[in-house]
Amino acid sequence: MSTEQKATFAGGCFWGVEALFRSQPGVHDAISGYMGGHVKNVTYKEVCSGLTGHAEVVQVTFDPNVVSFKELCHLFWEIHDPTTLNRQGPDMGTQYRSAIYFHSEEQRIEAEASKAWAQEFFERPIVTEITEASDFYRAEEYHQQYFEKNGGHGCHVRRPFGRQLTPSDR
Repeated sequence: MSTEQKATFAGGCFWGVEALFRSQPGVHDAISGYMGGHVKNVTYKEVCSGLTGHAEVVQVTFDPNVVSFKELCHLFWEIHDPTTLNRQGPDMGTQYRSAIYFHSEEQRIEAEASKAWAQEFFERPIVTEITEASDFYRAEEYHQQYFEKNGGHGCHVRRPFGRQLTPSDR
């Protein structure tokens, strides 16, 4: 019986988010895609128009016996600026919004608690949406593992808060 779970995060351009989650022990897969909009089978070009309502997301498949959802949320807060509305670095538009898409009621509760915990590390209010996961559309193949295929690195850099999760945080 598989213990794998899914978690979906939007933190700006999905290339850097995917690469950082992919490097996390206990993450079996991280796939770039789109979620949160109203168009079926959406494409990158359509998402970039800003008219579909989708965000660029990374859907993470993980083993909760190795890495908890809470630990993935902790990483999420450290790798982007959750206080900027519809923007990460030079990327602007609703497709670059900050969001956690929960796959269960337990994930929703943990995401909300994690957001409250993370707020102590930011001067401005966190604007991250916490929303129920909807249809996930896998991004085009050239977006998958982009940095592994093309070299380079994105604007997402892990900025540790200086306080690691303790066993009681997990």
